[in-house]
Amino acid sequence: MSTQVLLDLKNVSKVFGSNHVLKQIDLQIERGKFITFLGPSGCGKTTLLRSIAGFYTIDEGEIKIDGQLVNDLPPYKRGTPMVFQEYALFPHMTVFDNVAYGLDIQKRPEAEVQERVKTAMAKVKLTGLEERYPHEMSGGQQQRVAMARALVMNSPIILLDEPLSNLDAKLREEVRVELRSIQQELGLTVIYVTHDQLEALSMSDSIVVFNKGAIDQYGTPHEIYYKPRTPYVADFIGTTNFVDATVREVTGGKAIVEYGASSRTASVTTDEAIVPGEKVLLSIRPESMRINAPEAGSFVVSGFVKSSMFLGEKERYFILDNNMKEWIVDAYDIGLTRFQGNVTIHASDDKIHLMKINQ
Repeated sequence: MSTQVLLDLKNVSKVFGSNHVLKQIDLQIERGKFITFLGPSGCGKTTLLRSIAGFYTIDEGEIKIDGQLVNDLPPYKRGTPMVFQEYALFPHMTVFDNVAYGLDIQKRPEAEVQERVKTAMAKVKLTGLEERYPHEMSGGQQQRVAMARALVMNSPIILLDEPLSNLDAKLREEVRVELRSIQQELGLTVIYVTHDQLEALSMSDSIVVFNKGAIDQYGTPHEIYYKPRTPYVADFIGTTNFVDATVREVTGGKAIVEYGASSRTASVTTDEAIVPGEKVLLSIRPESMRINAPEAGSFVVSGFVKSSMFLGEKERYFILDNNMKEWIVDAYDIGLTRFQGNVTIHASDDKIHLMKINQ
């Protein structure tokens, strides 16, 4: 009987020359989930994906797929079809033959090949384009062909290495929705590599945030965004206001913290082991604050509007407080109203996230 864990990584390490690209990675991924590996270039996310696929041999650790140790198995025996950034389609083959390629390698019966290719192409909305060649198709269609080639193998896990990066913004959003829909409809386990925070937040069940070959945080999009474990995660995902604060008292899972000479306080829920007098870092998202709205929260800072930027659905304000700290505050749906001069910015305690310094 299979467990919920489909992919189990233990102490996985990889070194290229003197570069320690993966550092003792421990990660368990449940079946049927859409998991995104997120991080900047060179952080190790693609190296780990290719190690799972078998294109790289790890130097240390274990990779288990459905309970089976696959460290010594070649890629074609792992059941981990991969969709590459460049799609890696064969230009001399028709779409049908591209999709059927893996089945042909396995020498599957012709009738089975026909049926499985037909089914896979229908899932990615390519029915009727079987006899076209890759150069006759748009970038979005080529991406679907690559996805169909992975789906046709009926594998429990599919690996995607930045598959949308070559598409324009509008098409990227459309295909993003399609990929997520296909994954949920078929109950696939998908591991998706990207450096695009919006892609990660919008598509994933869980996100693995990489930092210099290690995992900084593994959690749901909401946890990653609103409860980052480290300043690195808070800064990499979206925009945030970092606030140096001091813990005044800790009681019942709440920390009373002070900021600045005016001793503005906030009662922050925390599961961190902190003590009175400790210096901590607060993270407050721009959209979690309000301008001149006392009802919006008890954490209040006075300041002066330095500048603003109109971004369509919101106005982004840059506000200097009395301690000369710059705050970024987003105001939504305000029409022609614009804030100027002296203002107060407000945040409710439950929108303030506390982190220990030097994590």
